[in-house]
Amino acid sequence: MSAERAKRTDASPSDASPVTAEAAELTVVAAADAARADWDGFVSTAAQAELYHDYRWRGLIEDVFGHECHYLLARERSGSVRGALPLVRLRSRLFGNFLVSMPYFNYASVLGDSARARDALVAASAAIGRSLGVGHIELRGRAHQDLDLPVREDKVSMRLELPTSAEELFKRFDSKLRAQIRRPQKVGATSRLGGAELLDDFYRVFAINMRDLGTPVYPRRFFAAIVAMFPEEANVCVVYLKGKPAAAGLVLRHRGTLEIPWASSLREANRDGVNMLLYWSVLEHAIASGCKTFDFGRSSKESGAYRFKQQWGAVPEQLRWHYWLSDGAQIPQITPNNPKYRIAISVWKRLPVSIANVLGPHIVKNLP
Repeated sequence: MSAERAKRTDASPSDASPVTAEAAELTVVAAADAARADWDGFVSTAAQAELYHDYRWRGLIEDVFGHECHYLLARERSGSVRGALPLVRLRSRLFGNFLVSMPYFNYASVLGDSARARDALVAASAAIGRSLGVGHIELRGRAHQDLDLPVREDKVSMRLELPTSAEELFKRFDSKLRAQIRRPQKVGATSRLGGAELLDDFYRVFAINMRDLGTPVYPRRFFAAIVAMFPEEANVCVVYLKGKPAAAGLVLRHRGTLEIPWASSLREANRDGVNMLLYWSVLEHAIASGCKTFDFGRSSKESGAYRFKQQWGAVPEQLRWHYWLSDGAQIPQITPNNPKYRIAISVWKRLPVSIANVLGPHIVKNLP
């Protein structure tokens, strides 16, 4: 953590003052680094906590992107923590002014051990939203979350329950899928699992793929920070074809689930099935590391990505993204499917990768 950030958080008068209170017995306060032990203590035992509730993300997001973070704790008068909510403020002329829990990831919504705690945190976030003049607050949750707020349900998480051995999983696949996995191996493709030493190869593939999709790319230091900050949870997998990186992914492990938030392959190498070897390699890693579930990440229902993940045996789990909206605001549509962004996406696909890599991080930091 930088000295500048430490000075800022330690000096903030709101760190020790109530944001709002639902009742005399329960108060929501803004949590700074001094409250990290309380935050992590609650999150580590909360049944519905996600990896993205971990306090380490606050420092990472502030340091890499420079975003303003509001981390809220719901406390009883005794000091016991009953809930937590991480919020990140994104601001740009192009995409607007809003709060997200959490940007860049699929789930990290309101975490509370009772409806009372969750309602208090939602009320506190609304109070902050009004004070900051944001257009909306986006709370990204899973199927079990049911808040009294407008909700989007157009996305699902594709999840695969894993057996105890890779051999058993391979036998589950139909003959077509098994052949697709073997194909890249027959032409000499190999996979390698590691950490920071593979980041350059990962990022080379990732940056080209993002340009081809018309999407601004995250800065390399974002992934470097994840691998450094989460050494026990994060791994990088790269597939090589003729000695060069052709497919790559970054995986995160939490409570028996391995998730692949970012996976890419080079279009010219897809005919050799490198993407299939990438997924098979991380599935093998998931089983070897004792995971019970593999999370392929979010997809729109019945999309091409949805069907790709479905062929592995993954089943959809509903995502529920709730919204607090300012007066007159509507649920935002900051997605590639929005016609508003089609021209920009088309132009981006034509950029040289070197230029896209320079411009992309300045844009994508405000894409939730």
